[in-house]
Amino acid sequence: MDYPITAVARLAGTTSRTLRHYGEVGLLEATRIGVNGYRYYDAAALLRLQRILLLRSLGLSLPAIRDIVDEEPGGNPASALRAHLDHLRSEQQRLDQQINAVLTTVEALERGEEPMPETMFDGFDHTRHEREVTERWGAEAYAQGDSWWRGRSEEERRAFQDEVADLNAAWTDAASAGVSAGSAEAGRLAERHIAWLSSVPGVPRDDRGRLSSDYLRGLAEMYVTDPRFGANYGGPGGAGFVRASLEAWLARRP
Repeated sequence: MDYPITAVARLAGTTSRTLRHYGEVGLLEATRIGVNGYRYYDAAALLRLQRILLLRSLGLSLPAIRDIVDEEPGGNPASALRAHLDHLRSEQQRLDQQINAVLTTVEALERGEEPMPETMFDGFDHTRHEREVTERWGAEAYAQGDSWWRGRSEEERRAFQDEVADLNAAWTDAASAGVSAGSAEAGRLAERHIAWLSSVPGVPRDDRGRLSSDYLRGLAEMYVTDPRFGANYGGPGGAGFVRASLEAWLARRP
């Protein structure tokens, strides 16, 4: 069964204009166009749209999303969707914890009671990755980074997160555009990336005080092998480009 563009827009909570734009950029082609000029979408197109909207909600650019969905074997999005399902469930659990914590606080205040600190901050803990960081790079590295983050103001944290998002988008766009890993453009991105990493206390450094080459290579490899990190660069292809660019930069490093 084919669905007209207006029905698809309503079901997906988007607009016909957005769907037409997706078609113009090669992201979501209409299954067919009727004699009246209306665009129609079949079940396969709806599955692709679900995948697109999911990746869009994760902050990926349209070129990066196109690369990811086009790489799905056999055009079947099931395996790729399943990979993101664990992430969504984890986020759902965290949000449920936050909702329950806030609700408990509200109910206590409404009863005229003092909220219990033990329940007020459930789900708000940014240290949930402590074990993984400690296992990879040591307790001291985690402690220094955690102390640095806690010491930032809300404005400073937001600025840091915006910088990360902008850097990730620049990597993704460069990979989508086919930029060579050994090019000057990729080199400038690598320098930005290394400057960003170096700004955080606790990262491993060499005897000259520079970011450790081994540490950087380990991170670059993790971008490719861990889908949580690879998603920041548009998927495996983008992550591979980042790794190759960082390796090329290291090869030129004095």
